[in-house]
Amino acid sequence: MKINLLVFSLLILLASCHSLSKSKVSKKDLKKDIELVTTEGTVVLRLYDNSPVSRTNFLSLVKEGMYDSILFHRVIEKFMIQAGERFDEDAFQKKNNLLNLSETVPAEINSIHYHKRGALGAAREGDDVNPERKGSFIQFYIVQGRTYTDSTLDIAEKRINKMLAYNKVINNPVNKSAFSQYQDLIENQDSNDTEAIAKLKSEFDSLAEIELKSMTPYRYPEAHRVAYKTVGGAAHLDQNYTVFGEVISGMDIVDKIAAVKTNNRDKPVDDILIISTSLINRQK
Repeated sequence: MKINLLVFSLLILLASCHSLSKSKVSKKDLKKDIELVTTEGTVVLRLYDNSPVSRTNFLSLVKEGMYDSILFHRVIEKFMIQAGERFDEDAFQKKNNLLNLSETVPAEINSIHYHKRGALGAAREGDDVNPERKGSFIQFYIVQGRTYTDSTLDIAEKRINKMLAYNKVINNPVNKSAFSQYQDLIENQDSNDTEAIAKLKSEFDSLAEIELKSMTPYRYPEAHRVAYKTVGGAAHLDQNYTVFGEVISGMDIVDKIAAVKTNNRDKPVDDILIISTSLINRQK
């Protein structure tokens, strides 16, 4: 166990050093919080040290002003609020081209951080087009969540394990050729591909059922179960999305945003913007 912990610590350190070397983020910045000023009020975020690549990416975007005038474009009450859509696409792309930013960030999923109320996570595309579960470089979500019971947590746990089993199947080298074909069909889909897509999807689902029976299932740590039953969160997202920070203050603002009127695509009817972001000294 000590050797594994040492290796993990070294990997974290190397990732942190590598990501810092490619950005304008300084070591002092790593000890600061992020003030998110929105049209609805201010939220303060704190990023986790053991998600170094996601942390440095987020800090870099803040320092470059990439989040200024970004929309909260997806809002689902009792679940989460998501930001990352551009209010001014032309201005954003001009700045993005100058900075030459990567479109994705490697997944940093661990058993320590989870989707409790106030968790900050990296939005991403689904496994069928993103089997490595890479996060978007710009889009993030803040969990508002709901409270659970033991029975609803058991249901969420089953959903997590089905997703983990499916991810193992599509990343298995034995299935590489079939999965590549599946991805090509999805990307270039037309009406003639529907049956072929459905057939391959069914095959992967069947393999995932077999994998599910043989793998060691994920179980919520007891502390996480207690938090989900008392404070709340979005338990079904655990182990499949990168959680890299949390809200330190301003959850009332998150609740306010989560309660706004939305259209049938979960987009707020009235624009909700991030006006500005900045690094601030930690108060606690």
